[in-house]
Amino acid sequence: MRKIKYKKGRKVQPAILEYTGFHKNTATEMQLFVYDTHDLTEFHEFKKVQFDKCFDFSKVNWLNLHGLNDIEVIKSVGDFLKVDNFMLGDILNTAKRTKLDEYHDILFFNIKSLLPVENSDNISVEQISFLLKNGILVSFQEKRSDFFTHIRERIRTHSGIVRDKKADYLLYLLLDAIMENFYITIETEEDRVEELINISKTSTNPQILEHIEKHRDNFNFLKRSIIPLRDSLYSIKSIKDDDVFNAIESENYSFFSRLHQKCLELLEQIEYDMTTLDSASNFYFATQNHKMNEVMKTLTVVSVFFMPLTFIVGVYGMNFDNMPELHWKYGYFIILACMFMLLLSMIYYFKKKKWY
Repeated sequence: MRKIKYKKGRKVQPAILEYTGFHKNTATEMQLFVYDTHDLTEFHEFKKVQFDKCFDFSKVNWLNLHGLNDIEVIKSVGDFLKVDNFMLGDILNTAKRTKLDEYHDILFFNIKSLLPVENSDNISVEQISFLLKNGILVSFQEKRSDFFTHIRERIRTHSGIVRDKKADYLLYLLLDAIMENFYITIETEEDRVEELINISKTSTNPQILEHIEKHRDNFNFLKRSIIPLRDSLYSIKSIKDDDVFNAIESENYSFFSRLHQKCLELLEQIEYDMTTLDSASNFYFATQNHKMNEVMKTLTVVSVFFMPLTFIVGVYGMNFDNMPELHWKYGYFIILACMFMLLLSMIYYFKKKKWY
């Protein structure tokens, strides 16, 4: 999980682009799909010199770029689409929150893709950005992944309506595929939390509380990632009648409304899971307190048993001369018998009162 950190003394000019993510060893590669209802052309190793030759503005053009280390390639994409530097800077600055913006005829959208790390309580974060303009959709990924594999297959096999729709519908499909990762992450977190709760019922290991707090941080991070996405999708949903977003056709606003509804469902589930974590914390402390009370109760009962016996021993340990019992032939055994009977009487009384 990544936090936004301010680097003191870092003074970068607005015209200077710099990738701030962690995947600095990933080579920059591009793939291009050019398609319509009747035709599909696919370029697996697309080069920036092919921009003017391969794009067909009468069709849908999807350029997928992964690896953000080659700044010159990013600039070339920006120059081809006439994108301002502040948008390119937002693509390269992976600490930015989810954002939706339209400048002139270009729609910019970035989103955090979250996935659980195997055999760990951490969450893997990747920023994915999109530029939509005049039938061209460019997606920027920090590293190669399989988020969009099923969408590529749908395009290749002409499954569904993706080949019949414009680039804005493709943007909806890509966003929907990324949001599926939120469901996977939340489900994995829920499984781990459930396992943690079961362990807490039989163990008093203080590390359980550390794991609970770790998962609480994960859910808070998920919440912080989804809320700006919800707000961005709501802005599309709420102003559809004003035609503010020229890059999105009016008939496709309903698809983005579905994504907004998914965000609401995700946030509701996260709130429920955080309540479950609170219950787990309360259960852990209640169990600890109960066990402590049981220990104190046992110690108290034992102390009460021995208090009168200690008193009797103290009385006969004073060694006064005028103590007739000291001269009885069977005085020692009588006192022991009295102490034993007193102890049995107290045990019987406590048992009857159900004090132990």
